[in-house]
Parts: sequence; structure tokens; C-alpha cells
Amino acid sequence: MTTNSLALFGGPRTITTPFKRYNPIGAEEVEAAKAVIESGVLSQFIGVWSPDFYGGPKVQEFERQCEAYFGVKHAVTVNSATSGLIAAVGAIGIEPGDEVIVSPWTMCASATAILHWNAIPVFADIEPATFNLDPKSVEANITPHTRAIMAVDIFGHSADMDALMAIAAKHGLKVISDAAQAPGVFYKDKYAGTLAHVGSYSLNYHKHIHTGEGGILVTDDDGICERLQLIRNHAEAVVGGKGVAGLANMMGYNFRLGEIECAIGIEQLKKLKMFVASRQHAAERFSAGLKGLEGLRTPIVEPACTHAYYVYPMVLDIAKIGIPRARIVEALQAEGVTGLGSSYANLHLLPMYQQKIAYGSKGFPWTSDICRREVSYQRGICPVAEELNDRSYLGFAMCMHELTDEDVDLMVSAFRKVWSNLAALR
Repeated sequence: MTTNSLALFGGPRTITTPFKRYNPIGAEEVEAAKAVIESGVLSQFIGVWSPDFYGGPKVQEFERQCEAYFGVKHAVTVNSATSGLIAAVGAIGIEPGDEVIVSPWTMCASATAILHWNAIPVFADIEPATFNLDPKSVEANITPHTRAIMAVDIFGHSADMDALMAIAAKHGLKVISDAAQAPGVFYKDKYAGTLAHVGSYSLNYHKHIHTGEGGILVTDDDGICERLQLIRNHAEAVVGGKGVAGLANMMGYNFRLGEIECAIGIEQLKKLKMFVASRQHAAERFSAGLKGLEGLRTPIVEPACTHAYYVYPMVLDIAKIGIPRARIVEALQAEGVTGLGSSYANLHLLPMYQQKIAYGSKGFPWTSDICRREVSYQRGICPVAEELNDRSYLGFAMCMHELTDEDVDLMVSAFRKVWSNLAALR
């Protein structure tokens, strides 16, 4: 047995020690959290109109720092990016039965946030290069009932915001930017997430900024900001005292982020550039090491964009390789490569959309009078996303690891070892 024999066939593993788990928490975050705990004020939100409607000192400090960092007029913290998307859909004035165009290639919350307000998700296809919404497919899916577009900056690369915002302006639509995986990266000269009417970032445990759970909403619109704050904190109990006249979607929740999380977030925000640069360095080294492997496409970064590499996305040319994706994954995993994903998502094929059952058992909202047409979720409506998910996509979860140059080089060696043994795999 030679050292180049695949581990799958009894050869030595390339990677013998697991990579270090991603943990951005340092002494600064520990001290910040400790100070909050010692203060005894873990949250200062009150769900009525009062000075504490906006939360405690760390919540407000974190929000002001996010405004300065991202160059936006308003930042609103929430207890998760999922909560943030729910608040955003409500804040832009979506009505029951309105249609919102969204990507099928994303975490399920992007679309579920639309259903939350009894609106109808309409899935447009994605671009094969960036895995983000294809503006041509978005345009093709607009109907008289379309009211908004939810653009998802998947894996850490911005969607084509110029094209999507132009479509929105042409048709009088609002745009929500789900930039959960893309804080700190650029679309041209602006931060991803800041070009839409409202943007959202995630702060949960394997995101670049990690506060346990949490999210940040950003907007330059005063009215949207007020509605985000109201939905976050028991709107129906606050509107009277605050003097809010418009009651549409003023059903509020406890979407509030605590003082400890915001204290941690303040320290994490100071390190965001470093966190993103570290991922970019690892990804660039990985791409250079994989260059020339037949039938393997490494990530594409569009001109004037940067990439956060929450996931390092690859595409296999199965016809050229002549081996099913599952066999490639099996061989790489045997070499010790962890964090591989051989599929991502096709939300339109989830049982909820295939059976059109969400609220209750009778098909609401699709079978109700508020749904104005028959919306198709059948296989075939998003061929690019479906082909990637079914056959050719291969992702590495960079978000789960703190990668040294040596770690990246070991992964490169594992990939090259597998590729040098493709004939044996066949």
C-alpha cells in the first residue's frame, strides 16, 4: 500500500487531527459580559412607550456602533436574524396575499418570514456563478401581486444589487437584503446588506460576529426603522402611547436582544475586519492550491465585490469527472476532510410548499381568498438551483473552523490525492 493510496481503500489519512473549532470569543468579550452581569442589568426593555422601549445602554451602544460601522442611518438589534426577517417583512408593509420573490437556495427562514405575514413566497432561480438570485428570473416571476424581493447574499457574496434595485424601482417594489452570512463584505463601495430598503445580519454561533444568538437590521428609512422597533417590542401595546397612527402589521413580539449579547457584539464588531480577512486569506490559499483540478470549479467573486466565505462553495463537473458527487465526498471524508456539504437547499421542494400546508391543515394561505392566483412550487421551476443541489454542488463549511495555513495545505493535499486517484474511484 503506497502513501498515495486513498484512505477509502485502506491507505493513510491525509488529515489525522480535527481542525480547531471556530471560536472568536476572547478576553475582551469575557470582560464585557462580566461587567454586564455584575451590573445586574441583563435587559432593560419595557414593552410600553417609555424611555426603556429602546432597551438598555449596551443595546443602544451596539446599535449606534453598527450604524457608524456599516454607514447607515439606523441599526436595530433583534434576538435572531430569523426574527429580523419577520420584522422586516412586516415593516415594509406587506399585506396578506402579497407576493414576495425569494431565492430557493437559502436557509428556510428567508421564505418562512414571508409566510409569517400570510404573504406568498415566489421562488426565482439563482445564478450559477454566485448562487444568488438571478435578476432575469426575478423579472420573469413578477406579477401584478408582487410587492417585494428578498435578496439573499448566500455564503458571503452579495447578490447583484444594482440589477435587483433597478427591477424594484421599475415595478415599485421594496427589497430586503438577507445578508446573514455576509457582514463586512462589499458590493462595490458599500457594505453588503446596506443597499436595500432594509438589510439583516446574523450573530449566531458560527457567524463572523458571534453573540450566541442575535441579529442586526439596518435601514436608512426612518419609517421602516420605527416599524422594526415596534414589531421587535410589543407594537400593539406601544402604538397608543407613542402616537403611531398607522396600525398595519403592528402586531409585536419579544424579538429583543439582551445586554450581555450586545456587550459581546460591541467587542466582536471591532474584530470583524480581522475575522473576514482571515477567511479570505484561507479561501485564497485554498483556491490557489486547488487550481488546475479537472472538473472542479472554485468560488467566483464578481468584480468590485468581496466574499466573506461563510461557506467555500465549489461546483463539480460530473460529466468531466465521470464519478458521482457522493463518491467524491466519501473519498474526501475518508481523507479526514470534515465540514463538507453535498447539497444546500431547494426550499420550493420542502413538504410545506409541495403540499401547500402551513397554517392549520386546510392549505392556508394558498387555498384562501387572499391568495390571488395558483403559485407553482413544482420541480423544474428553479433548474439551476435544482441541478446544483441534486448533482454538482460541493461546499466546505469554513465557518466551523479556525484554519491555519497548515490546515488549508492539508485540505489541498487531500483534494489532490483524491483527484489523482479518480481512475481508482471510477
